[in-house]
Amino acid sequence: MLAARHKTPVHVHIRPNIAGLNEVLALEHYKGRPTGAVSALAIEEGTGALTRRGDQPSEGGAPCFVSVDRSGRALLVANYAGGSVALLSIQMDYALAPAASVVQHPREKDRTPSVRRRRMPTASFRIPPTASRSPQTSAPTACSFIVSIWTANRCATSKAGTRYRPGAGPRHIAFHPTLPLVFVANELDSTVAMLRFDSTRGTLSPQDTRSTVPAGWTGTNYPADIHVASNGRTLYVSNRGHNSIAVFSVAESTGALALDQVVSTEGDWPRNFSLDPSGRWLPVANQRSDSVVVFGRDPDNGRLTPTHQRIAIPSPVCLRFA
Repeated sequence: MLAARHKTPVHVHIRPNIAGLNEVLALEHYKGRPTGAVSALAIEEGTGALTRRGDQPSEGGAPCFVSVDRSGRALLVANYAGGSVALLSIQMDYALAPAASVVQHPREKDRTPSVRRRRMPTASFRIPPTASRSPQTSAPTACSFIVSIWTANRCATSKAGTRYRPGAGPRHIAFHPTLPLVFVANELDSTVAMLRFDSTRGTLSPQDTRSTVPAGWTGTNYPADIHVASNGRTLYVSNRGHNSIAVFSVAESTGALALDQVVSTEGDWPRNFSLDPSGRWLPVANQRSDSVVVFGRDPDNGRLTPTHQRIAIPSPVCLRFA
């Protein structure tokens, strides 16, 4: 879903809580075609009412994430089922044009000890506002760049590519605001990776990897969302299973990570979280416990403090501030 201009403080995307529903709410057929779709909706400034501006095929099954570039004219959508990324232009009236470019990744060839679903490529990503500048030029480059991260455990450090750690399962990324660094949440081995980004060549070089769970913890866990504070000094990753937010300090000159804090989200399956524009609050969407929980955030050291403020919402999966 793409929302046009609005001033609503926060938006919560929810998923119907239907027994037996797959983890991915799979829209894989749209108007008789084997594809999902992307919808554009306008938000009424005074009331928050939604008005549909139209739909376009996402050119892949089960679209699970959309991101808009800095210019506001290009949208990228990740199609989870089958693993593709499509680029759509945003028109002057905020309606969407048909996909102008689609990048499809081939099947995973590795037989790594991850999980069977990783033998098929699955796309799930976030693109920062600085990743592209216009629908005609930079956006397709950004599309290919993002694909290089989540595809069959590969990273684009050269034309031939270099191996990303097998079995890591890269899911979401976050760019450092000032350093040439990218942080990647790996959902299959409970780690966050730091990579150096060469903006001239559009390449990535792995630098370091840190666990997102406390030392010695051996339960089932899948990291999901990842954000860097606007001052670049703190990184946050959500843990589904351990049900926590991992808080990392980020070294000012090198970007090196150190795990400072692991805080319970006071709920089950924190799929998504967000930082509010003031930097004082961090709300978390606990998908399986039907709640949004708010944490206080120290703007100086980035540490989190429970506020015990809770909102009951069915299956929240995405939080966004205007």
